[in-house]
Amino acid sequence: FCRPWCSFWRILLPPSFHSVATMLSFPRMLIRASVARSALVRPAPFALATRFMANKGFTKSHEWVLDNGDIKTVGITNFAQEALGDVVFVDLPQVGDNVTMGDTFGAIESVKAASDLYAPVSGEVVEVNSKLEEAPETVNEDPEGEGWMIKVKSPGDLGSDFLDEAAYEQHCAEESH
Repeated sequence: FCRPWCSFWRILLPPSFHSVATMLSFPRMLIRASVARSALVRPAPFALATRFMANKGFTKSHEWVLDNGDIKTVGITNFAQEALGDVVFVDLPQVGDNVTMGDTFGAIESVKAASDLYAPVSGEVVEVNSKLEEAPETVNEDPEGEGWMIKVKSPGDLGSDFLDEAAYEQHCAEESH
């Protein structure tokens, strides 16, 4: 009754697992344990989205800022990249430069137009998305993700100067009419 794989299991498993019934149920036990661990480790997707959106603000000039404590990630919105068209060049500040809220920190060029980039927060630039030098089209492909532009060290919360997602969508709808 015992096939060659049975003797393989007998070598690897302790004596309490040697019965055929136990050997057959052993893989199911592993699967159940694996599923239970993965359910405990992974947060629900909607919880991540809610947390992500709660820390994100938008400006009327179509920049977004993601608040990660003292570090704020800045980029342009999907609405802005759609209005610009195919992005061909992005001019960003250097690490260590200071940016001031409301002032320009760079420029973006597309096949249609060129536009200034406005800083939604004040602080020191601690990181620049170097991918945009060689692949500026990343701004078109994922403007509010991989197409981020700079990270700024700016202590404090975002405050009430920013629009939430619903207010920003309403602003975009009004602007496009």
